[in-house]
Amino acid sequence: MKILVTAIIVHITYRGEWDAAQVAGEYRTASLTSQGFIHCSTASQVIPVANAFYEGQHDLVLLVIDPNRLKAELRWEPPDPPQVDENVLEVEESRVLFPHLYGPLNLDAVVRILDFPSGADGSFLMSDALML
Repeated sequence: MKILVTAIIVHITYRGEWDAAQVAGEYRTASLTSQGFIHCSTASQVIPVANAFYEGQHDLVLLVIDPNRLKAELRWEPPDPPQVDENVLEVEESRVLFPHLYGPLNLDAVVRILDFPSGADGSFLMSDALML
């Protein structure tokens, strides 16, 4: 039995990778091959994750995903890699669970694509456009 999830999840990617997925018919990441899953976040996790791993990078988008539309399995697990600085995530790592997608992302599960620019200093801030 599939459990309905009410909250959306998000994935940070480059616009070019999302454009390539449109041609391919599904979205895959390097982590799907190397780790077996696609890293995702909740709306409250995305800014700390972006600042930890994408600071100063450009041409990013947020894929807003409806978990109920996913074809691949979604699991809620501790962060990977586990050595993420807990100060970056502002909570104890042992209590934080992130959504991990164990298979390619089917395009019809993406309900919105949001431009995700960094600020002048390279960091990311929550804006009204990101209020999910």
